Amino acid sequence: MQEVNESTIEVMDATVTPKAFEDDIEDEASKENPVLSAAKHSLSVEVGASVIRFVRGKDGSTKEKIEKETGVQIILPSSKQEDAIIIEGTSAVSVAKASKEIQHIINEAVKTPSLDYSHFVSLPLAIHPELVAKLVNYQNSILGISDANAGENLEGNSDGDGYEGDAQDEQLDKGSAVAVERKVVNDRESVKVDVRGIPLVSYAPKEPKDSKSSSLSDLRIEKSIFIKPKTFHLTVLMLKLWNKERVNLATEVLKSISPKVMDALDNRPLFVRLKGLDCMRGSLDKACVVYAPVEEIGSENRLSHACLIIDAFVEAGLVLERDIRHELKLHATVMNVKHRKRRGNRKVKSDFFNACGIFKQFGSEEWGEYLIREAHLSQRFKYDENGYYHCCASIPFPENMQVD
Repeated sequence: MQEVNESTIEVMDATVTPKAFEDDIEDEASKENPVLSAAKHSLSVEVGASVIRFVRGKDGSTKEKIEKETGVQIILPSSKQEDAIIIEGTSAVSVAKASKEIQHIINEAVKTPSLDYSHFVSLPLAIHPELVAKLVNYQNSILGISDANAGENLEGNSDGDGYEGDAQDEQLDKGSAVAVERKVVNDRESVKVDVRGIPLVSYAPKEPKDSKSSSLSDLRIEKSIFIKPKTFHLTVLMLKLWNKERVNLATEVLKSISPKVMDALDNRPLFVRLKGLDCMRGSLDKACVVYAPVEEIGSENRLSHACLIIDAFVEAGLVLERDIRHELKLHATVMNVKHRKRRGNRKVKSDFFNACGIFKQFGSEEWGEYLIREAHLSQRFKYDENGYYHCCASIPFPENMQVD
């Protein structure tokens, strides 16, 4: 039996753009041997690790459905570090059809809350140590921690005080005589004291903070819903960038508008004031997000002009349609129930916490005035060595007054 030479069409690092794929494949296929069904066509489609689960479907059902309908084989990545899907088939048309179906699935997934935002444009505030310190104090006050370094101090002293106390308790429990040697002037005499006749003095242990913990639990307040102080920032725009191509495009967009941002700020430093607290959704007794309102120092509204950043991302097609309609509301989040640690896979239909006491204590908090030094394209769930979100790209804001 005569072997048929396989002809492979391979597109590396491609994005799922069905029409382009179909045209390219058909053009290439037209040059092949007429026996098209005997040829093997392979397409490498970069889709991003975060959306591969949608292509797979529950127990592989979606993947199997596409394979059955198009007659192709879909090879999914074997690890989270890989983000490309391989489509193999004997027909160029079937491969293109499968890639088109995958694109449709991704487009629908992106529109839903099932796919979380992966990146955002931020104005870092954690670069100001004094502001981070205030935020730490805010959290500690609410959680009932009197000293930000209390944990470190106790840990550091445990080897000394704890060891001596344990040793003494062990000897007293045995009821044996304890020799206490007391030095005198001539360094030759000593006296032994039998402590068995001495009444023991027991010190009441520190009162547990059960009442405080119970109160916090009733209010549904716990450490996990506070933002990490080293990530404190202003949010400008949320993005879903599900593959490397979109991340690279977003990086280019941000860098390209740097001169326009400088012009919008008149090449002068921009300072903002953070004061008080506000609730984004829900009432104070059923709060979801608590944030510090932001106001620009001065009445020129230059900060909103600098947010032409949003327009640039919209024009590049990187912003979801529903997000385009949202009015910009610069805010510095301090608490968010979405950060709450869940036990197992249990889902909470409606999560909230009671912030009435927090607003009574910190509702008029003066957080201070701070210079905005730069804008970042930040990646969520990934952090740089300084504790802030991983920076994919950044542009500077003016720091010095320009003198003509």
